[in-house]
Parts: sequence; structure tokens; C-alpha cells
Amino acid sequence: MEKFIESVTNINGVINDFVWVKIGLVILIGTGVLLTVLLGFFQITNIKHWMSKTIGAVFHKDSHVKNETGSVSQFQALCTALAATIGTGNIAGVSSAICVGGPGAVFWMWVAAFFGMMTNFSENVLGIYYRRRNKDGEWSGGAMYYLRDGLGKIPGYETIGRVLATFFALFAILASFGIGNMGQINKITINIQSAFFESSDPVMLTAGIPLVNLIIGVVLMIIAGVIIIGGLKRIAAVAERVVPLMALLYVVGALIITLIHFTNIGAMFASIFKFAFGVKAVAGGAVGITVQQVITQGCKRGVFSNEAGLGSSVMVHSNSNVKEPVKQGLWGIFEVFADTFIVCTMTAIVVLSSGQIDLNTGLPVEGVSDATLVAKAFGSIFGKPGEWFVAIAILLFAFTTVLGWSHYGSKSVEYLFGETGVRIYRFIFTIMVVLGSIMTSSLAWDISDTFNGLMMVPNLIAVVALSPVVVRITRNYVDRKIKGKDIEPMLSVFEDIQEENAKAVARGEE
Repeated sequence: MEKFIESVTNINGVINDFVWVKIGLVILIGTGVLLTVLLGFFQITNIKHWMSKTIGAVFHKDSHVKNETGSVSQFQALCTALAATIGTGNIAGVSSAICVGGPGAVFWMWVAAFFGMMTNFSENVLGIYYRRRNKDGEWSGGAMYYLRDGLGKIPGYETIGRVLATFFALFAILASFGIGNMGQINKITINIQSAFFESSDPVMLTAGIPLVNLIIGVVLMIIAGVIIIGGLKRIAAVAERVVPLMALLYVVGALIITLIHFTNIGAMFASIFKFAFGVKAVAGGAVGITVQQVITQGCKRGVFSNEAGLGSSVMVHSNSNVKEPVKQGLWGIFEVFADTFIVCTMTAIVVLSSGQIDLNTGLPVEGVSDATLVAKAFGSIFGKPGEWFVAIAILLFAFTTVLGWSHYGSKSVEYLFGETGVRIYRFIFTIMVVLGSIMTSSLAWDISDTFNGLMMVPNLIAVVALSPVVVRITRNYVDRKIKGKDIEPMLSVFEDIQEENAKAVARGEE
């Protein structure tokens, strides 16, 4: 068995290295740069517009209205997408990136997020433009649909579009079990155990499984099952209430730590820029951090956190009641902004102020564990309640990620096997929550990281190939909504949906 696990680990390592290091980061950043240029640095030139239409519209009733069968409000779509993106990547992922890639990894997180804003924007524009309703009247959209009906409609690319759509859906299902389920549950269990049961001797079952881990898994499985089996409506209702609160509390806690270490802020940000291009060597013969490590960790963990380029969050954004593709694309920009520039940056400040990272060398001190680093940083300021707070924050962050990814997996199963397969998938997905709580190997986490990269490749191929479509839709929106031109809107590739939505837009329903 050990030889089998070792073989799987080695094979996964080769694939992971190829997907992420050899091609993934190049096409990921390259796609973001291309779209940013083609769309005229939209995230900067139209910052006032997208801010006013997203966070500025949160208290406007239109962003909360659910006036269609099979859809959710724009705010619910955002919260469900954020539920899946704001997870352990924002806490353990950031601390891991800094421990492995140094403070400079944060700089590359920002770079990936800046360009990722337009990648996520484009994905969501395409998701709305190519979506359709299933037999139950619910919207179905995502990378598999714009691969099949977008890329697949380009002469000569029909087969390629369908094949890539199938691969994307398959990789998304596999990733949902790993990074969207067991990996998240495992982090929840580790942090709860560390915060609440560290001083007690664990009661072991016959299989060598800690009893507390099993209890945590069963409780989470029951709660997850009740919510997931209720479908998107129930998931969105939970996300709408939990996500804003959990993000606000975490940011407030991180801000308190920032204010306490206010005099060190300059040194912390200086270390981020100083080590952005690696550490060649440090005193005492310690191993330095290569430029490749810094860039890879920053970009990789940035994407793991905000998911821009994966094509995953498109599946829930496509369920929005919005009619204008660009309007949902604006929420995609805000999603990346909130996830990386706010939550991840706050985590980075907490980590760099913890004293566990040497700001002079950029290296972690000996014996540092990235899994509990943030909890220890909060604990150094607030005592044991600080560690409890982080454990609860990770519980909420990671658990809502599980809920969001259950929808991604459901939509991918629906594409491949129809609505009947969704019920079977949801049952299996719920049962696997328990496995996540008792697993000890990091292999499942590493494999799911690979599937993330494999999802990214076909999605970005489609986004690049359909970038002219995104440009036309965006220019059409800007001409109508910002410049006030009276022209026909571009709302859907399907004539019946285009006609239906055009009438709704004419009535002021966007």
C-alpha cells in the first residue's frame, strides 16, 4: 500500500509540476494580461462604475430580488461564489505561501489577482451569455457550456470544444471531492482539535482514528447534508447570511492585530516588495528562496484562494437573475478584489506580524507550522480566545466553501449525466465529509490541487478563444450604460433568451 501511495504521489507531482509550473502560471497570468489590455484596463478605468454596481448596490433592493424561477439574486450569487472562494486558502493557503515562498509571495498574489479580476469578469460574462435553462427551469451555465456552445461553434473546433467541455466537467467533479470537500473539512478538524482539544489525550478508535475527529466529521456531514440536499436555493440562503458576517469579523480581528503592530507595518510591506523576486542566500548558510518558488507560490495560492481562471465560480454566477452579462461580470471583479486584496492581505499582515517570519531573511523561523500559524498569531494577542476565534473562522470559511463547491460539482454532474446523477452526487459528496475529518495524508489535498490546474487549462483556452466576444459584449454595455447610446443589447447567444431578456432590460429589469 505504501508503494502504491508513493507511486501515486510521484505521478501527481509530475502532473502538478507540468500543469502549474510549466504551463499553468504562464497561461493564467497571460490570459489576465491579454484581457486587461483588450478591455482597456477596465478594472482601473471603470473602478467607480464597478464599485457602485457591486458593493455600492448591496443595499439596493434590485441586488437582492429573486423574481425568477430557478435563479438567485445577484447578491446571493456573489455570496455563494465567495462562500466557495473565501476558504482555507485565505488563511492556511496564505500562511503556507509565505512559509514556502517568503513574504514576496504576497506581491505575486496581488499581481495574479489584479489580472485575475478581468479573467473572472470575462468568465462570468461568458457564463451569462451562453447559459440556458434545464428541464426544471433552473439556469445552467459554466465553462463547459461556453466551451461547447462558444468554442465548439467556431468552424473546425466543434470536436475540440465538446471534448474540452467534458474534461472540464470531469476535473471539476474530482476537484469538488478534494479541494471542495475533504481538504476543507480536514483543515476544519485540525484547527478545532488544535484550539479546543490540544491539551487532552485523544481517545483512539480501533482503526487508529481519533474519536473527536469522527464526531466532528459526523456533525458536519449532517449539517452539510441538510443544506446541500436542499439545492442552490438553500445553499444561497445560508451563504447570504454567513459570508458577509464571517468576512467582516475576520477582517475586524485582523485589523486589530494590524493596529497593535502599527509601527511594524512599514517593515512588513517592505519585506513583501523586497523579497518579491526571491532570496538568493541568507546568513549562516541557510537555504534561500528561489524566484520560481516565490512566483509559483504567490500565483498558485492566489488562484487557489480567488479561483479566477478556474471557471468554477461561473457555475453559480450563471444562476443569477441578472439579464446583463457584464453586470454579473462586475460582481466577478469585486469577488476577486474582496477575496485577495482584502481578506488575503489581512491574513498576510497577521502572518508577517506574528514574529514567526524573519523579516530580514524572508524565511520562517524553525518549527513553524503553516496550518496553525494564523491561529497562533491571533493567540499571541488575544490569548486562547484568539485561537478559538480563528478555529471558528476557518470552520465557517471552509464549511461554506464545501457548500459552494457542492453546487459546482452538481452542475458538472448535470452536464455529464443529467439531473438524475445530481441526486447521487450530492449523497456521495455529503458522505465524503466524514472522510475529510479522519484522513491524515496530504495526498488528497495535493491531488485536488492538480485537478484545479487541470480545470484551469480548458477554461482559459475557451476564455482566450472567446475574448473577442467578451470585448464586443463589454463595449456594447459601455456604449449603452455609460455613454448613453441607444443600441441593441447583447444579452444571450440564444435568440429566444436574447429576446426575452431584451424586453426585460427595456422594462428596467437588468
